Amino acid sequence: MSAATASAGRTGSSIPEVEETLARIRSHRGVEGIIIMSSEGAIIQSTLSEEQTTAHAALLSQLAAKAANLVETLDAGDELTFLRIKSKNREIMVSPDKEYLLVVIQNPHATE
Repeated sequence: MSAATASAGRTGSSIPEVEETLARIRSHRGVEGIIIMSSEGAIIQSTLSEEQTTAHAALLSQLAAKAANLVETLDAGDELTFLRIKSKNREIMVSPDKEYLLVVIQNPHATE
């Protein structure tokens, strides 16, 4: 079973919908990479190198879990819906779901 199939089967989306969404995200200016992973950090699909994917997945899954825990601790009825990390050179956006994390890494200063 491919990564797209695995993710599509659990979310109710079809493979073409998943691929279409990834293509749409990739088409935005400055997008350098996309990672789809389980909430525990298991890599499902990535456009980055294996080394970059492994490093990002390990750190971002932990950060997203801590951010979600913080939100729930501050307000038991609330939940994390989006996490954005911005530095001088990069922007990392994390969209969590119950089982998955969608990560987009982009250069906000890109001209193309």
